[in-house]
Amino acid sequence: MTESWATSDAGAEGAGGDAGADFGADLHLDLSAGRGLRAGLVDALREAARSGRLAPGTRLPSSRTFAADLGIARNTVAEAYAELVAEGWLTARQGSGTRVAERARPLRPAGSARVRHPAPKRHSYSLVPGTPDLGAFPRAAWLTAARRALTDAPNEAFGYAIDVRGRVELREALAGYLARARGVYADPERIVLCAGFAHALMLLAGVLRARRVREVAVEGYGLYMHRETLTRAGLRTRPLAVDDAGARTQDLSGVGAGAGAVLLTPAHQFPTGAALTPARRAAAVDWARSTGGLIVEDDYDGEFRYDRQAVGALQGLDPDRVVYLGTASKSLAPGLRMGWMVVPPGLLDEVLAAKGTTDWTSSAVDQLTLAEFIRSGAYDRHVRGMRLRYRRRRDELVAAVSGRVAVSGIAAGLHAVLDLPAGTEAAVLRAAAWQDLAVVPLSFFAHPDAELPRREALVVGYGTPPTSAWSATLTALLAALP
Repeated sequence: MTESWATSDAGAEGAGGDAGADFGADLHLDLSAGRGLRAGLVDALREAARSGRLAPGTRLPSSRTFAADLGIARNTVAEAYAELVAEGWLTARQGSGTRVAERARPLRPAGSARVRHPAPKRHSYSLVPGTPDLGAFPRAAWLTAARRALTDAPNEAFGYAIDVRGRVELREALAGYLARARGVYADPERIVLCAGFAHALMLLAGVLRARRVREVAVEGYGLYMHRETLTRAGLRTRPLAVDDAGARTQDLSGVGAGAGAVLLTPAHQFPTGAALTPARRAAAVDWARSTGGLIVEDDYDGEFRYDRQAVGALQGLDPDRVVYLGTASKSLAPGLRMGWMVVPPGLLDEVLAAKGTTDWTSSAVDQLTLAEFIRSGAYDRHVRGMRLRYRRRRDELVAAVSGRVAVSGIAAGLHAVLDLPAGTEAAVLRAAAWQDLAVVPLSFFAHPDAELPRREALVVGYGTPPTSAWSATLTALLAALP
């Protein structure tokens, strides 16, 4: 048996012709020895279509190009194609070329079982927090930025990454934006680009472990994925109580004793919606300075404050003790996988070593596009527009549930907490299921070791529904509430 490569456009392009005029799939075929060239080619193509290696609709190279690639006569290829067309494995139409027939379907080997991975249940309506309105992604403005970025990109941008911190263009654009909009002391040299918050936290967890830190204080309510990231790195998590003034950072010297770091969401606590008060911000910084501990600041939706100007980042109080983490997941879309760390000088080399020589970051093209998006002012315009949209949604939510349930948390971000009457949470969750509405109770976010008072409440992600579904989603929620 011999193996042959057939490259669809090699003949045309290599001969100086128009590659696009003779387009087809690159093929790797096993030609059966002893069967003759035509019979071997027929068997190989038939088996490729039967097994699914050649998907239905795949366009094959022209007989001229295929024959040149295989080093055989053109008539041999033409006869093989004709035989497979007659059998129904291929189709041939003028102007469309030769393709694998749509009715050709791969056969599973005998005895094989299909592995089924059940897809997550899709609800008609969703108020699950953590996602922005994906339908509001600024496609036209992003495309404009991408075109400009590609036009101006240096050739080396398309090669392997030189700087493990990420593209300098984006780091410089972020340094200016974060200083202006979030009060962050951000030197481009100390900004490290990451593939989202989870990636950044994973890197920091590795650094903490290497520093022989064994315990990290976390907020009593928070995302279990973040706790799991720390746990997988071999770190224990110790919960801090959370109330309407945010995490009780004054307890760091008590219940948090022994922790080498603390993970906080100061601007808008997730999920309770509290803002960390100035006294508690100062307590966190005092703890870090006195113990040598590290504060990891998650500023996931810090740009979205509706009742007043957004409070600056905690990092501004002590850039040497606070690692600032931000992403484009809430302001733009999580699918971009774009995040950044502003790292204290004394930690930078360790973070870069943890990231390693492989650039586990968004593509250079996306980095350059976001840099242009920020520099052009499109990012500011988009955030301002979304701030108005989310504020309007929150106002409509508060007005709709007024008199039925209480809304807690500051007017900020993409979610709110609805405090339910005692004993009604289970009934509300059942009613939401009847409405095909996805909602999440506050208890879902509780740390398993946290001593928290029983609180029946829903965490409502009002930023999640697309604009077209917002009114119907709100109606479904009202039908589920007591």
